[in-house]
Amino acid sequence: MKSLKIFIGVSLVLLAGILIASCSEDSNTARLEIRLTDAPGDYEEVNIDIQEVKVHASEGEQSSGWQTLDINEGIYNLLDFTNGLDTLLGSAELPAGKVSQIRLILGDNNTLKQNDQVYDLTTPSAQQSGLKLNVQAMLTEGVTYSILLDFDVARSIVRTGNGKYLLKPVIRAIAEATSGAIEGTVSIPQSTPAVYAIHEQDTVGTSFANDLGKFMIKGIPAGTYTLSFAPATGYIIEDLAGVVVTTGSVTKVGEVTVVEE
Repeated sequence: MKSLKIFIGVSLVLLAGILIASCSEDSNTARLEIRLTDAPGDYEEVNIDIQEVKVHASEGEQSSGWQTLDINEGIYNLLDFTNGLDTLLGSAELPAGKVSQIRLILGDNNTLKQNDQVYDLTTPSAQQSGLKLNVQAMLTEGVTYSILLDFDVARSIVRTGNGKYLLKPVIRAIAEATSGAIEGTVSIPQSTPAVYAIHEQDTVGTSFANDLGKFMIKGIPAGTYTLSFAPATGYIIEDLAGVVVTTGSVTKVGEVTVVEE
């Protein structure tokens, strides 16, 4: 059954283009997700118009500048995401390195509901270019990270003397790794195997060895895996069991032996 599953998986991916898959292993990237949550406030609704999210990243000593994420733009009622709930705003593949800041761009449709009355939330003009949040998170190649934007509603809304409301967001950015990765090489690069990370009969992640024999399976949840290989005709690679993945790190399995038939 496993052999049939591997054959079908390899065939489909090969048809999609093994060269594209192999190149992706050399991309030196990490995955970043931006999520939104809220500390409760004494209101019926607090609706925030989120139009854009940007991150400032750098790879080594070289800055990659501001990069715009592909997000689900629109109006979010912050009170829908209290008591441990959150929602995904957007995600992106970024160069492994440092994320120093996030910029949150708000639109004009921000409102507050209290006692069945809806009020406009005015954003100070100084914030029109976006809310800059300091993060200082390091991204490791192959690992998935989440930055949780914790919006403190109670401290973010100011009522003026004339009964209007100002939105002065107080947001805490919490960065954490949510996955690990597996990295290794095969002793004969010409075997060009597909590599599968299998947990309890389920294939959790897939990769290909590149022309140097290197492979990396990215975004793997913590757990113990068996690596299964599907090499080119004429080569044999034994399964590698007991590969332990921990959150936030890359498990290096070293060189895997390839035998010629």
